[in-house]
Amino acid sequence: MSQSDSVSSGWPATPPGADPLPGQLDRWLAVKGADLVAVRRHIHAHPELSGREFDTAKLVHRQLSQAGLQPRYLPKRNGVICDVPGNGTSETTIALRADLDALPLPDAKDVPYRSTVNGVCHACGHDVHTTILLGAGLALAKLAKRRQLPGTVRLLFQPAEETPPDGAPEVIAAGGLKDVSAIFGLHCAPQLPVGMVGVRSGPFTAATDIVDVRLQGPGGHTARPHLTADLVHALGRVVVDVPALLARRVDARAGVSMVFGAIRAGEAPNAIPCDGIARATVRVLGRDAWAEMPDLVKSLIHEVVAATGAQADVDYRRGVPPVVNDRLATAVIAGAAAAALGNENVVEAELSMGGEDFAFYLDQVPGSMIRLGCGTPDATTKVDIHQSTFDADEHCIAHGVRVMVHTALAGLAMPGF
Repeated sequence: MSQSDSVSSGWPATPPGADPLPGQLDRWLAVKGADLVAVRRHIHAHPELSGREFDTAKLVHRQLSQAGLQPRYLPKRNGVICDVPGNGTSETTIALRADLDALPLPDAKDVPYRSTVNGVCHACGHDVHTTILLGAGLALAKLAKRRQLPGTVRLLFQPAEETPPDGAPEVIAAGGLKDVSAIFGLHCAPQLPVGMVGVRSGPFTAATDIVDVRLQGPGGHTARPHLTADLVHALGRVVVDVPALLARRVDARAGVSMVFGAIRAGEAPNAIPCDGIARATVRVLGRDAWAEMPDLVKSLIHEVVAATGAQADVDYRRGVPPVVNDRLATAVIAGAAAAALGNENVVEAELSMGGEDFAFYLDQVPGSMIRLGCGTPDATTKVDIHQSTFDADEHCIAHGVRVMVHTALAGLAMPGF
């Protein structure tokens, strides 16, 4: 590539053998940063639920194609896989992943890019994740055109992280991990101020399963509960007693949590209903304990319900495994983040009982996920993800691009991969 071609592409030339990043990534972001923010705001204003990310996938596919890459859709066309090819000096392929889907929540923010889809919004930061990976891919494509990318970087734009059936297995089935040596990802963390990242080796997020408990009985009058099965009382016992018993049947170090989020039974205050349902999530940090959960939870529910005279039907559904970050991969992304943002801005991440289908990738190849600070430093109100008022400080987009580009290059240079 000539000097004039390099300048017109937005990425200045680098002398042969020199580190391609110092100063140049910042200059590229200074040129392209506003465009990336605009992409994020467009995605935020046009959110799509799990499995329906067709327009978002089209946007990603179009941007990557315009950069001279050859993206391909997933079979359902709701996700994209794209390789940024290297110059052949390394046979390593490093994967970077982002998720595309939004949540079935109303957008309660008063911003120009507020969701235009009733009851749907990007309350988990996936619009930011997608924009960061797109930006990293475009930046890496500049290096590839100058033959300064030693190996291949695979961009995985995944559907359906929020709702089973999860999108990660779909990406894997489509060849997303073929020949991949390691995979990396990030997740917005409003608990961390913008400009910081949280890293952690080993357990990172919990396995997450769903339990539906349906109780049945003959019903009756609330004046004579002794003549029937008091179904509301039985549901109360399940909601209170089963989580308490579970906590005493599993080693506390396994990190088990069972919390009910829905309970429904009856209408009339003077009638004991014939049926009712309670729904819960079971979250586990330890993989061994996770393997025991279906049988253990079912047995505890039946034991508790037996004393009430009701009949129980338990539907226990597997969700996602725990995310357990690989030690070497975590060292790679931590070092890359320090190079991108400064040592003082890399901190240890806390364990989370949240679930992440990034775990499916880690069942196949080594990898690591980090938390990207997106909290506004002077915010007076603390807002978490999965809240209708969640928003990200958009300065985190450039920081995320820096971290992902540095991580890809560090991974390609790592002998262990």
